[in-house]
Amino acid sequence: MQTVVERELEMQLVLSPERSIPVPALLAYRAHDPYAVHITFHVGSDAPVNWTFARELIVEGVFRPCGHGDVRIWPTKVNGRSVICLALSSPDGDALLEAPSSPVAAWLERTLRVVAPGTEHEQLGMDDGLSRLLAPTAGDELWLRDPWSTGGTDDTPDASA
Repeated sequence: MQTVVERELEMQLVLSPERSIPVPALLAYRAHDPYAVHITFHVGSDAPVNWTFARELIVEGVFRPCGHGDVRIWPTKVNGRSVICLALSSPDGDALLEAPSSPVAAWLERTLRVVAPGTEHEQLGMDDGLSRLLAPTAGDELWLRDPWSTGGTDDTPDASA
């Protein structure tokens, strides 16, 4: 079963300290991709803008500043409201977005109930896949046998003869 946790919300794209514009966004978490979160921004263009980054970043960013480079997240207050700031950087440009803290935290809590932190690897099925990959097959005995063995009899010539 594929579990998806989604939340639509309106974020604010900060243009300057005095001006921001609303940007509809969709937060998505997919249990089959347990380490990642996905955000789709609908910015009025032909195609939405998609970002994917580590769920661990947003888990930490709800409480304290985190991230380096392309994605940085931190909590703050703006006009008395608790918000999560999301700074995104790409070759196409930079963006600073603000999201209301409560809906982001509620969505994040739902993702943590679906896949608890530290159990993400279990969703990938890697242990089962490796077990199947490394399991011996009927033909393996030919490869695992000592090629120099003659099956228990020693027919090698005596070096002293």
